[in-house]
Amino acid sequence: MDLSAIPHPTFALGTVRSADRSYAALLVDTMVLDLDTVADTLALETPITIRAVLDAWDRTEPILRGLGVDAGCWVPVDSVTAAAPLEPRQILQAGANYRTHVIDLAVKHADIANGRSEEQVRIETAAMMDKRAAEGDPYFFIGLPSAVTGPYDTVTLPQNTTTNDWELELAAVIGRPAHRLSPENALTAVAGYTIVNDLTTREFVFRRDMPEIGTDWLRAKNAPGFLPLGPWIVPSAEVGDLSELRLTLELDGQVMQDESTKDMLFDTAQLISAVSQTVTLLPGDLVLTGSPAGNGMHWGRLLRDGDVMESTITGLGYQRTPVVQATIASDAR
Repeated sequence: MDLSAIPHPTFALGTVRSADRSYAALLVDTMVLDLDTVADTLALETPITIRAVLDAWDRTEPILRGLGVDAGCWVPVDSVTAAAPLEPRQILQAGANYRTHVIDLAVKHADIANGRSEEQVRIETAAMMDKRAAEGDPYFFIGLPSAVTGPYDTVTLPQNTTTNDWELELAAVIGRPAHRLSPENALTAVAGYTIVNDLTTREFVFRRDMPEIGTDWLRAKNAPGFLPLGPWIVPSAEVGDLSELRLTLELDGQVMQDESTKDMLFDTAQLISAVSQTVTLLPGDLVLTGSPAGNGMHWGRLLRDGDVMESTITGLGYQRTPVVQATIASDAR
């Protein structure tokens, strides 16, 4: 992927690293503003965090849009490095939300599917997904903020694991407290959108020692660094049609995921509405919307030491994530 050809957003929020510090920043075109230098204008205490900006989003967004080049301290975006844009309070993760992805995974498990042929599995799963989209509900689980890392940070795969997989996702960033939203009103709670790669250790997903317990998402998805986030939070008004965004992930230069959000079973508004029926959403929360087809399980090619993932979502920038394999045993018991 030619990352130099992927433009930065023209108006976005994030957290950046300079030579001597990290700070909350506003990106406008090719320039970055240190938000601490306009703390009085924003009426926020320093050091400002992006979560603090989101806590007052209805007030801070119009102020940010009105800041000119004469306000505060601006530097070229290429002189800083984007870190994870915020530390989320809650991470709500939608699973099995792309039709083709679910069908492909079902086919991969055809060897345990009661002797059905691959084509039978594909047809039956497609029918099940269509029925679920028409009559069912989204499926969610919970992630941990400790898994978050920056969009260009190196990810270390857990020791003695061999089935680590990528899952590029669009994430909605909540900007207003919300509970029990309707699908029609759900997007009013969203401040903006960002990129997430929701990494998964496939061998940990199902508990073989306790199959009746089902999935173990804690172990499978929450290793340190297993949630590359960012680089930017692009406000909702700057993002195009949510049903027409393109998600593309390349592994060592080979395209693995390349799909439109149009393939979602439940759209972003439906997902936010559904999770809000149980959870009180808070500013800075992430709602992950699922990953499209093209994971490593589909290709029979999982992550290994020395890999580099490069990914982008329309209008949101890009991530570049090197991968190394852990070689030192953990002290955890």
